[in-house]
Amino acid sequence: MKKLTFALFFTLLLLAGCETNPSSSMARQCQQGITTAYKELDFAKTSGLSGTVEYTKAATLLSGAKIQYEFGKYPNCIDKVTRARRFIKNSKIVK
Repeated sequence: MKKLTFALFFTLLLLAGCETNPSSSMARQCQQGITTAYKELDFAKTSGLSGTVEYTKAATLLSGAKIQYEFGKYPNCIDKVTRARRFIKNSKIVK
Protein backbone atom coordinates (compact mmCIF):
# COMPACT_ATOMS: atom_id res chain seq x y z
CA MET A 1 0.00 0.00 0.00
CA LYS A 2 2.85 2.40 0.80
CA LYS A 3 4.42 1.80 -2.61
CA LEU A 4 1.15 2.53 -4.36
CA THR A 5 0.64 5.74 -2.38
CA PHE A 6 4.20 6.84 -3.08
CA ALA A 7 3.85 6.06 -6.80
CA LEU A 8 0.60 8.00 -6.99
CA PHE A 9 2.11 10.98 -5.18
CA PHE A 10 5.19 10.95 -7.40
CA THR A 11 3.06 10.77 -10.56
CA LEU A 12 0.93 13.73 -9.45
CA LEU A 13 4.04 15.71 -8.59
CA LEU A 14 5.53 14.96 -12.00
CA LEU A 15 2.35 16.03 -13.80
CA ALA A 16 2.14 19.25 -11.81
CA GLY A 17 5.74 20.04 -12.72
CA CYS A 18 5.04 19.56 -16.42
CA GLU A 19 2.15 22.01 -16.33
CA THR A 20 4.29 24.82 -14.93
CA ASN A 21 7.31 24.23 -17.17
CA PRO A 22 8.11 27.66 -18.70
CA SER A 23 9.54 26.04 -21.83
CA SER A 24 6.50 23.86 -22.51
CA SER A 25 4.37 24.30 -25.60
CA MET A 26 1.51 25.67 -23.50
CA ALA A 27 3.82 28.27 -21.96
CA ARG A 28 5.00 29.34 -25.42
CA GLN A 29 1.41 29.46 -26.69
CA CYS A 30 0.41 31.60 -23.72
CA GLN A 31 3.35 34.00 -24.14
CA GLN A 32 2.83 34.34 -27.90
CA GLY A 33 -0.89 34.86 -27.38
CA ILE A 34 -0.26 37.63 -24.87
CA THR A 35 2.19 39.35 -27.22
CA THR A 36 -0.18 39.12 -30.19
CA ALA A 37 -3.21 40.23 -28.19
CA TYR A 38 -1.39 43.28 -26.82
CA LYS A 39 -0.42 44.26 -30.38
CA GLU A 40 -4.07 43.93 -31.42
CA LEU A 41 -5.13 45.91 -28.36
CA ASP A 42 -2.66 48.69 -29.20
CA PHE A 43 -3.96 48.79 -32.77
CA ALA A 44 -7.53 49.03 -31.48
CA LYS A 45 -6.47 51.89 -29.22
CA THR A 46 -4.89 53.81 -32.09
CA SER A 47 -8.07 53.22 -34.09
CA GLY A 48 -10.06 55.04 -31.41
CA LEU A 49 -11.71 51.98 -29.90
CA SER A 50 -10.25 52.31 -26.41
CA GLY A 51 -13.51 53.64 -25.00
CA THR A 52 -15.57 50.57 -25.80
CA VAL A 53 -16.67 48.05 -23.20
CA GLU A 54 -15.11 45.26 -25.25
CA TYR A 55 -11.73 47.01 -25.21
CA THR A 56 -11.87 47.36 -21.42
CA LYS A 57 -12.84 43.71 -20.97
CA ALA A 58 -9.98 42.63 -23.23
CA ALA A 59 -7.45 44.74 -21.35
CA THR A 60 -8.62 43.26 -18.05
CA LEU A 61 -8.42 39.71 -19.35
CA LEU A 62 -4.91 40.29 -20.69
CA SER A 63 -3.76 41.60 -17.34
CA GLY A 64 -5.14 38.44 -15.78
CA ALA A 65 -3.46 36.31 -18.44
CA LYS A 66 -0.08 37.84 -17.62
CA ILE A 67 -0.58 36.96 -13.95
CA GLN A 68 -1.62 33.42 -14.88
CA TYR A 69 1.55 33.13 -17.00
CA GLU A 70 3.75 34.26 -14.14
CA PHE A 71 2.23 31.63 -11.85
CA GLY A 72 2.55 28.89 -14.47
CA LYS A 73 -1.19 28.46 -14.99
CA TYR A 74 -0.85 28.18 -18.75
CA PRO A 75 -4.28 26.65 -19.60
CA ASN A 76 -5.98 29.52 -17.73
CA CYS A 77 -3.70 32.02 -19.48
CA ILE A 78 -4.55 30.63 -22.91
CA ASP A 79 -8.26 30.78 -22.10
CA LYS A 80 -8.02 34.44 -21.03
CA VAL A 81 -5.99 35.36 -24.12
CA THR A 82 -8.53 33.67 -26.39
CA ARG A 83 -11.41 35.49 -24.73
CA ALA A 84 -9.53 38.81 -24.82
CA ARG A 85 -8.82 38.47 -28.53
CA ARG A 86 -12.52 37.81 -29.12
CA PHE A 87 -13.39 41.04 -27.26
CA ILE A 88 -10.78 42.97 -29.29
CA LYS A 89 -12.31 41.65 -32.50
CA ASN A 90 -15.79 42.59 -31.27
CA SER A 91 -14.64 46.10 -30.33
CA LYS A 92 -13.78 46.68 -33.99
CA ILE A 93 -17.22 45.53 -35.06
CA VAL A 94 -19.12 47.69 -32.54
CA LYS A 95 -17.60 50.95 -33.78
